Amino acid sequence: MKHAVKVRIYPTDEQQEALSKAFGCARWFWNNSLAQTNQIYKETGKGLSQQGMNDRLPGLKKEFEWLAEPYSQVLQSVSLNLSRAFINFFEGRTKFPNFKSKFDKQSIQYPQNVKIADGGLKLPKLGIIKAKIHRVLDGKLKTVTVSLTPSGKYFASLLFDDELPDLEKSSKGKAVGIDLGLTHFAITSDGSKFDNPRVLKKRAKNLKRKQQKLSRQVKGSGRRLKAKRIVARVHERIANTRKNFLHKLSRKMVNENQVICVENLVVKNMVKNHNLAKAISDASWGTFTTMLKYKAGEDGKIYVEVERFFPSSKTCSVCLNRVGSLPLGVRSWQCQHCETKHDRDVNAAINIRDEGLRILALGTNATANGGKVSPKGGRRKSSVSKALSDEVGSLRPTA
Repeated sequence: MKHAVKVRIYPTDEQQEALSKAFGCARWFWNNSLAQTNQIYKETGKGLSQQGMNDRLPGLKKEFEWLAEPYSQVLQSVSLNLSRAFINFFEGRTKFPNFKSKFDKQSIQYPQNVKIADGGLKLPKLGIIKAKIHRVLDGKLKTVTVSLTPSGKYFASLLFDDELPDLEKSSKGKAVGIDLGLTHFAITSDGSKFDNPRVLKKRAKNLKRKQQKLSRQVKGSGRRLKAKRIVARVHERIANTRKNFLHKLSRKMVNENQVICVENLVVKNMVKNHNLAKAISDASWGTFTTMLKYKAGEDGKIYVEVERFFPSSKTCSVCLNRVGSLPLGVRSWQCQHCETKHDRDVNAAINIRDEGLRILALGTNATANGGKVSPKGGRRKSSVSKALSDEVGSLRPTA
């Protein structure tokens, strides 16, 4: 099983200069290869492969001698990452690769010849860089990615392979359904509610003052560079505070449960609502579900996603009766069939848990409602429609 550890590193002034050159060479080669690939694709309909990019390196190093200064495999890793970026784009997982800027986060990758020694990392052509290694590192070191944040901090991400088989997953144990929201960040099927920290909102005034000060500085001046670094530090503190909350909550969920069921939300579509876009982005639901997924996988636990069109809020978790209309402003409601009073979010979490267990029992990813929320035959006059199941345990209504 592979796992990554991110550590803070403290290069000397000479090492910072060498890293700066390596960042620049890697960035230049990425942009050059991307431009060349785009040009060749327009002319021939085919782009450059990873090997094609590597074949260009000897000629480029003769033309631009400074390209030979960094470790050779740093540039070869650029070819690998760019080719993977194109593969991910054509398979629909990411956007088209962008050109890199020297003002954004910088990174380079060392695929081999890196060792952990004397409380630091020994990198090719750089020697030993002091590192703050805060945990025991087990396994074989595969790759090291060195990065520089806009706030001026250096980090190294170490990828290890312990060469042990993945833990066998089992569904025996406690199951939980999690409904994500804005007032409460997460609501579980057992009734627990976790407040939304609203990190960006709490630091908005401070961020605004720093950004206003930055906008008043003359472009290209030293003071503007300093003000820009200060703004980056504020953003970094916001991101770190948010990640701290998400890591702790996701770890709690994984430790206490064997099966974790959540909705399959498409955040990029939800943020198109301009009234809620900032609040949704600040919540970072996507990052939270990603953390749940990989932490559950590492611990041999099961992570299940329920289709986002599943009517979890409008279905009574007791009798499966479904409400025809339930506006967002209604936070609690009573089922007219069994007269059970429901908290909207807790009821949704219970339904998500039950639907996740149903999917798990059937061994299929097919959701109960089949992607159609509205009942067939148009809108009904009654506010309540009886939920009839067409498969065992399903909440899918039929016409």
